[in-house]
Amino acid sequence: MNPFFGSVFWLLVTLGVLVTFHEFGHYWVARRCGVKVLRFSVGFGRAIWKHVARDGTEYQVAAIPLGGYVKMLDAREGEVDPALREQEFTAQPIWKRIAIVAAGPGFNIIFTVAAFWLMFVLGRTDYAPVVTAEPQSIAAQAGIRPGDRLLSLGGEQVTTWTGSLDAIANAMLGRTALPVTVRGTDGSQRSLVLPLDRLPAGQDIGQYMDKLGLELAAAPAVAATVSPGDPAALAGLQAGDKILSIDGVAVKDFNDLGKQIVAAAAKSPKLSVEVERNHRPMQFSVTARMESPEGGAARWVIGVTPAASEAAIQHYGPLKAFSESLDLTWQRTTDTFTMVSKMLTGQASTKNLSGVIGIAQAANMSAQAGLDRFLEFLGLVSLSLAIINLLPIPILDGGHLLYYLIELIKGSPVSERTMIAGQYVGIALLFTLMGLAFYNDIHRIILPS
Repeated sequence: MNPFFGSVFWLLVTLGVLVTFHEFGHYWVARRCGVKVLRFSVGFGRAIWKHVARDGTEYQVAAIPLGGYVKMLDAREGEVDPALREQEFTAQPIWKRIAIVAAGPGFNIIFTVAAFWLMFVLGRTDYAPVVTAEPQSIAAQAGIRPGDRLLSLGGEQVTTWTGSLDAIANAMLGRTALPVTVRGTDGSQRSLVLPLDRLPAGQDIGQYMDKLGLELAAAPAVAATVSPGDPAALAGLQAGDKILSIDGVAVKDFNDLGKQIVAAAAKSPKLSVEVERNHRPMQFSVTARMESPEGGAARWVIGVTPAASEAAIQHYGPLKAFSESLDLTWQRTTDTFTMVSKMLTGQASTKNLSGVIGIAQAANMSAQAGLDRFLEFLGLVSLSLAIINLLPIPILDGGHLLYYLIELIKGSPVSERTMIAGQYVGIALLFTLMGLAFYNDIHRIILPS
């Protein structure tokens, strides 16, 4: 599928699933608390599909898919039939109102645990942390050698490449030195320190990773897969082709291939690619394409992937998978709050924020990587939605919960004037945050670092 249409499709799938689950939380608890639900909407704006149930509840899918809502019978929005007074939202005890509002984020957390659980039951594909380092990079200067296997980072054992990246990213956010233990190709263990405190301030994780120069050990320059519709496939390359040169420059391994493509495409996207197929040299003309994988910095690609590195599949039975899903949910929650706190204190750059474009690109990339990766992506976005909605910002669920907390303390509801003022503040904060995230997405695409 074309990357643009793939991104749009998987974004709609992601938002459709997660928004529906979030709003179903509000809906389900409201019904259980005896509150009349007037409308359940996935999306905003004009309805493109609508159904009215026997109980009068209107179910709809609206044209703007960036959210949804559950409209309940509410005296603040108009006259209420005296016969329905007991089913009106504001007439409910405060504990019921808190439960109804908290149910949306709560259901998102439940979805996260369920998605991670299914991912572990199916098997989470990962790679052993056998690494190499770019010449003259921070990792190389710190003592990382080709073929080193990471054993621990910051005193914590690591067994997968993804787990290693998580630990490195957390240290990068605070730009703090990271102690590392590695095992070399000769079997000996070494202790060294990645001097992440030398990283410049004000950049995003992608830029920091480029400067660090740490990556999985290189695979041979063989196209294990050629993505349909991408430049290499359109030019005629096939899986199994060994790539010998780009524009006449010999290719050493798959990492070198990526560098050669970037260097050559910067001069002209039309590349002369020499490959070996069935022991015969062949020449192809491939037009490289600029792409921003997972919302990161844009780079030139042709659409080939290497053979898998040493596998480290995390595959558990139902009970162990549940325990692991809870642990991963907690880890991702603490990681998120760590990032938010560091951005608020200025330790981490707000350039790390991604908006709808970045989410769309990540959705497409994770879907292409397999069901396990897409489930992990859905779980992460669902958890992010829960955390964002619990922030004490008026118009979000967390803002309403803050009002109810004040009501519990002072013994009476917050005044209508205060609520209206809070809504204006909340809208301003929300649009500022969305605008910054959207700006970051565009900046990554048109001004790659």
